[in-house]
Amino acid sequence: MISVLFAVLTAFSNGTASVLQRRAALNVPDSEAMRLSLFGHLVRQKVWLAGIGLVIVAALCQAVALATGPIAVVQPIFVIELPATLVVAGFVMRVGVPRQVWYGVAAVTLGLALGMAAAAPVGGSEDVQGAAWIPALVATGIFEAALIATALGTSGDLRAALLGLAAACGYALTAALMKDAMSRLDADGAAGLLTAWQLYATAVAGVGALFLLQNALQAGSLVAVQPMLTLGDALISITYGVTLFGEELRSGWWLLPQLAGVALIAVGCVVLARSPLAAVNAAPPRVE
Repeated sequence: MISVLFAVLTAFSNGTASVLQRRAALNVPDSEAMRLSLFGHLVRQKVWLAGIGLVIVAALCQAVALATGPIAVVQPIFVIELPATLVVAGFVMRVGVPRQVWYGVAAVTLGLALGMAAAAPVGGSEDVQGAAWIPALVATGIFEAALIATALGTSGDLRAALLGLAAACGYALTAALMKDAMSRLDADGAAGLLTAWQLYATAVAGVGALFLLQNALQAGSLVAVQPMLTLGDALISITYGVTLFGEELRSGWWLLPQLAGVALIAVGCVVLARSPLAAVNAAPPRVE
C-alpha cells in the first residue's frame, strides 16, 4: 500500500508539473527546439521553476514507491497522470472541468484497476542480475535514436507525440535504474548507493528524459504529448520489470481482462483528448 500511495502522489505531482511546464514552453521560440539554450529561456520563468520543483517532489515519491514495490506495479499507476493533468489544467486555466473529462477519468481509472488486478505482478528481484543491463541499454539507445530521428523529420503534434514517447522511454529507464540503485542502499547502506553507477546513470537518464519532454511540450499540444508519455512509460516500465528484474505477470485467460483494461485506458485517453478542456489546454494564456 505504501508503494501504491507514493505512486499516486508521483502521478499527481508529475501531472501538475506537466501543466506548468507546458505553459512555460509556449513562450519559447520554435528556433530553440532541440537546443540546450531552450533551458535558458525556461529557467527565467517562475512557472517553469515551480514545475521543476514538483518534478523533484515526484522523483522523491517515486524513489519511495520503487523501493517498496515492484516496478511492474508502481509504474503502470502513472497512467492516472493523464486525467490528473487535464483536471489540474482545468483549475489552472480557470475553466470548468466538463462531464466528458470525468467520463475519461473514470475509464482510465477502471481500466487501470482491471488491468492491474488481472496482471497481478509478483516476484522479481530487488536488483538486476549479472550483465543484463548491457543488452537493455543497447536496445533502449537504438529505440530512442530511431524515435528522435523520426521526430526531427516531422513537426507539430506528430513531433510532440514521438518526442513524448522518447521521453516516456527515458523516464521508464530512469525508474529501472533508480530501483536498482535503491537496492544498493538496502544492501550496503549509503556507501553502496554512492558508489553504484546506477545512481549516476539515473541522473543522466532523468535529465535526458526531461530535455526530451521540454522539446515535446514546445513542439505541440499537451494532448499530443501526455498520452504517449503516460502509456509509454507504463508499458516500457513493465517490460523492464519483466526482463531485468524477473517480475511475473499472469498469463493464459488472464490476458483477456488485461487487454480489456488496456482498451478501457485507451478509450479514456481518446475521450480526454477530444474534450473541450484539451482544446483550452493546447493554448493556455501567457504566464511569465
